[in-house]
Amino acid sequence: MTRLTTKTAGGQADAEAPDPAAAPPRPPAARRRAAVKRRRNDENVRKWEIWLPLGLYLLFTLIPFYWMLLYAFRPNGTTGLAPWPLTLDHLRHVWTDIGFGTYFANSVKVGVISMFATTFVALAGGYGLARYDFRGRKTFMLAMLCTQFIPGALMLVPLFEIFKKLELVNSLWSVIVAETVFQLPLSLILISGFIRNVPMELEEAAWVDGASRLRGFLVTVLPLLRPGLIAVSSFAFIHSWNHFLFALMFLSDQEKYTVPVGLSYTIGESGSDLGSLAAGGVVAALPVIVIFALIQRYLVKGLSAGAVKG
Repeated sequence: MTRLTTKTAGGQADAEAPDPAAAPPRPPAARRRAAVKRRRNDENVRKWEIWLPLGLYLLFTLIPFYWMLLYAFRPNGTTGLAPWPLTLDHLRHVWTDIGFGTYFANSVKVGVISMFATTFVALAGGYGLARYDFRGRKTFMLAMLCTQFIPGALMLVPLFEIFKKLELVNSLWSVIVAETVFQLPLSLILISGFIRNVPMELEEAAWVDGASRLRGFLVTVLPLLRPGLIAVSSFAFIHSWNHFLFALMFLSDQEKYTVPVGLSYTIGESGSDLGSLAAGGVVAALPVIVIFALIQRYLVKGLSAGAVKG
């Protein structure tokens, strides 16, 4: 908008007159509504930029699960894209005839014992790394981190010889020990980071009140580590549940197979029976899905807590 000025006879500028061709000023309420509208349009654009790739990724991820469920619950001889009528014959076949009930129990035993052993040892070691300053601590942490770059396949022969001398071959304890050892370095580093985020003053206050170091840790630090411990424990269990290599190499009796090993032999035992193979996949995937559904909020909170510092 331009302003027109007129001068009087004395040469003084008179009051400015508005340009008739300029648009009239918008009232404040209209400007606010326009700003809100622009902000909503920007938010809608950002939502599409986020949800569109996430939706495509989710679709790409869920299609294999859908086909697995389709073959697992669809009767043989049908070709529909919906599992109807539903049948549990494939699940019943793999659970009883093939032996997935035994495989499932073995995997639960390996996963639970490995989870508790890994969490307990990592908690004790992580506390020492977080609260004590000793010579070689950083070197030790670096060594623990570097072990994550070593493939487990390189350690199969040495581990087999060790377990053979200890008479642990063809025993679930060989798989439990191997899983615990290979998961311990990362779990120790994560828990060490979680403990560093807990102020030392809380423990010192407990010591002043007469608590020992162990009791001070149990009362002040351990309750605050719950999200981190849940994250570490869940990763330890899921890794032990899904790991295939150690169970394949150290176990020879079919009664001691875990779910991944039993699933690999389903192809040979069932031939081209895709329904049995898909039902075995459902048995293998269901516990992992349930665990993530139950602990996902603790998992995100625990990982974010350990990533703040340390």
